[in-house]
Amino acid sequence: MVTGFLGCLGAIKENKCLLLSFFIVLLIILLAELILLILFFVYMDKVNENARKDLKEGLLLYNTENNVGLKNAWNIIQAEMRCCGVTGPTDWYPVLGENTVPDRCCVENSQGCGHNTTTPLWRTGCYEKVKMWFDDNKHVLGTVGMCILITQILGMAFSMTLFQHIHRTGKKYDA
Repeated sequence: MVTGFLGCLGAIKENKCLLLSFFIVLLIILLAELILLILFFVYMDKVNENARKDLKEGLLLYNTENNVGLKNAWNIIQAEMRCCGVTGPTDWYPVLGENTVPDRCCVENSQGCGHNTTTPLWRTGCYEKVKMWFDDNKHVLGTVGMCILITQILGMAFSMTLFQHIHRTGKKYDA
């Protein structure tokens, strides 16, 4: 929001300092995004390992009083993606007890079905399902990323174009 404000105010007031600040902030954001993207791919194995570990630690908070949102999120993800736990149903055993899973892990969801050991459960972990979803939709994610990149580059180009135009015409406005 601050970046957009710098750009808009700089363009409206034709202020070179604000336009240059807008350009520099956009450049810093763009470089930070590129660095994070490179680091993400370089350390993909560590990211996967830490994500699994953090998700399993999050399971321990499933039945706590102050985490109703977390409980609802797990229930929704498991129901929508047809998965159970992080890597499988056994992830729930330390949290809910031996052979007990949330009802949303059941293939045919019904009240108390997670306590029944004979009920068929979703065997695939949610982490794998989410990874498969990202693999299936990477073209959409890439398109969105490219649109953001193009928007940032256009913003930088337009700010520099306006900056140069103001510089050439020699307009001197007080901010």
